[in-house]
Amino acid sequence: TIPDLATNPNFPINAFLLLLHLPAEEEYMPPIRLRVLDTRDFGYRPEVGQACVRGLGQYCCQPHGQGQPHGPRTPLPSFSTKEEEDEDEGDDDWWSKFYVAMGDKAKSRRGTNRNRLKIYSCELEAVPEFEGLQDFCQTFPLYQPGGHPTAGEDPVPVGEFKGLFRIYPLPEDPQVPPPPRHFQELPPSQPQMCLVRVYVVRAFDLPPRDRNGLCDPYIRISLGTKTLGQRDQYVPNTLEPVFGRLFEVTATIPLEKDLRVSLLDYDLVPPDQDIGTTTIDLENRLLSRFRAHCGLPALYRTDPRAGGVLGGDGVGGCQGGDGDLTVTGTPGQEGDAGVTRTDAGGRDRDPRGLMETQQGPWGDGDSRVTRSQPGRDPGGKVQMWVDIFPASLGPPGPPVDISPRKPQRYELRCVVWNTRDVDLGDTNMLGQRMSDIYVTGWLDGLEEQKQRTDVHYRSLQGDGAFNWRFVFSFEYLAAEQLCILPRKEHFWSLDETVLKVPPKLILQVWDNDKFSADDFLGVLELELTKLPQPAQQPQACTPTPQGPPQSPWPWRGTRVPSRFSLFRQRRVRGWWPCTVQEGSKRRLSGKLELSLEVLTAKEAEERPVGKGREDPNMYPTLPAPVRPEWSFLWVQAPLRSLRYSLCRRHCGRLSLALALLLLLGLLLTFIYATPVSATCPHLPPSLPAKPPATPQAPFAPSSQGYLAMKLVNPLPTFHLGGGEQPKGSMGKP
Repeated sequence: TIPDLATNPNFPINAFLLLLHLPAEEEYMPPIRLRVLDTRDFGYRPEVGQACVRGLGQYCCQPHGQGQPHGPRTPLPSFSTKEEEDEDEGDDDWWSKFYVAMGDKAKSRRGTNRNRLKIYSCELEAVPEFEGLQDFCQTFPLYQPGGHPTAGEDPVPVGEFKGLFRIYPLPEDPQVPPPPRHFQELPPSQPQMCLVRVYVVRAFDLPPRDRNGLCDPYIRISLGTKTLGQRDQYVPNTLEPVFGRLFEVTATIPLEKDLRVSLLDYDLVPPDQDIGTTTIDLENRLLSRFRAHCGLPALYRTDPRAGGVLGGDGVGGCQGGDGDLTVTGTPGQEGDAGVTRTDAGGRDRDPRGLMETQQGPWGDGDSRVTRSQPGRDPGGKVQMWVDIFPASLGPPGPPVDISPRKPQRYELRCVVWNTRDVDLGDTNMLGQRMSDIYVTGWLDGLEEQKQRTDVHYRSLQGDGAFNWRFVFSFEYLAAEQLCILPRKEHFWSLDETVLKVPPKLILQVWDNDKFSADDFLGVLELELTKLPQPAQQPQACTPTPQGPPQSPWPWRGTRVPSRFSLFRQRRVRGWWPCTVQEGSKRRLSGKLELSLEVLTAKEAEERPVGKGREDPNMYPTLPAPVRPEWSFLWVQAPLRSLRYSLCRRHCGRLSLALALLLLLGLLLTFIYATPVSATCPHLPPSLPAKPPATPQAPFAPSSQGYLAMKLVNPLPTFHLGGGEQPKGSMGKP
């Protein structure tokens, strides 16, 4: 009889032995009927619940002479001296192990081959090898006696009975001693005060609760009369929230054994909608031999720096439940990060004692299905695990840090130096092909940070000089190699939606036009984590990715990979190709000389720079570009533009025409300045010679004047040659 159910629901005598005669065939064995009676005054003992146990074959066993089996033995540890296991040891975090176990290597870092987690896709109770976590005691629901449920409905239990049956044969000869009884080594029946740590990792496949097809889930933990979880700690606008939350609560087991984990949808005006709920029996978790435990690590590594041997992850204390933790659906570390020389309370202890007594943090994990109401469709899944620390074992170790990864602020500095062989998109008034080149750039997803260079006017060969700096600030999650973009989908949205995109720099080359839309000349997209090797000379820049350069010594192999991460190399300079889409192929449309550099927020604060060529103009200092004299806007100086256009295109023709004009002018001047003799043979003989000029006749015509008149009016000569001379002519004596 249980004296006080409110203080101790366990029976004082918890082992009973009954001698029965049962048929050998299982199908003929009668069921076991359980009846729970309430002892009241005057001998009144009403029945408050009953249960019927069928299929007794599962409880049949052989009398091996053994007591209650202990927990699973830890295999002997192995040793590893490989140096590669120590590589990137500082970069591993719990989430890397988790994503590796989930098969998502894109979100895990390198070097996570150690301390792996084992993930189950269902509850631990549904794993066959764990026997429903009821290897110590099973739960039998009690139903109201004489109740008749409504058709189509399952009966509602009124309580639970926890116990276990073992049926084994006794020797028929009374002279043979009976075998040892089962259930001789049982834990004390008094309630235990325990510290319960609930790790909620993430949830997925949640049903939508908002009009936008998403929900704003948050966690609520209930154990007994205690409730944890705040409604303002919700994850907005998602059906796959990543919580990374730890809840600690003290409980008296088995008085407070049912842990209730609920997901609710946050609404601006309460009440909040229920998404799903799952319940975990902590008593079964505590008493099962399949619980998580601390013991010998499965792998030892030599540490030459410490001059000794390290177990598991090289820590000497218990890392919460991250020791031999077997997890479903999410966390769970199986046999490689256990306690080596200290127990849960931090006391020195022989590791073999830990292996035998299974002392340390007891816990396990789940990928549990949540339901909005019993019997309804699943309301998604939550990945979690629970650690249970009895207070009698002393204070536990520090909890496992599963807080979500936080992005870091980075700054990308891109300097556009020169362009080569850019397509010529315009034709000027004189028929010349040219382009007014400028470059724009932004990070994918951060179009609001779009920047552009100044314009290199009148590029006649596709060459441009800029010396212009772009500065982009962004948040980067190094473990997943993704940029974090929090933004509101609509102006009326209350919360920001977090997007994750690869860090990609987009550069476009344009032709500037004043009275029409600018012409697109080419684009260059560079993913910063998979950056192609740049060419050192523009002649070697091609649209096809360059392979790794071969070493002149074949035995030394290649030195430079075809692609690299800018976050590791930090800075690079060279030529990259710009392409343009033409049909189904991409064509080379230009080349860009760039220098790229990635800095953390602290480094960027220590080395400030300005955009473009603004102050502070450092790291490096950008001088004004050296451009040709004809690189200017034609609207500002049209005559100057016309001069450069004519001189550049028709320079030879203009020079030849000018030379011909000069020769013609010289010829005319020579003819004009040639003197005419008085005895010129072409004059007629009848023409008397002119008297010499006298001072009294200052206006007498001279020979030069006659030649001029002859050139102007040749008619007098015609008359002198034959016929009468008209009156009044100058040839009259």
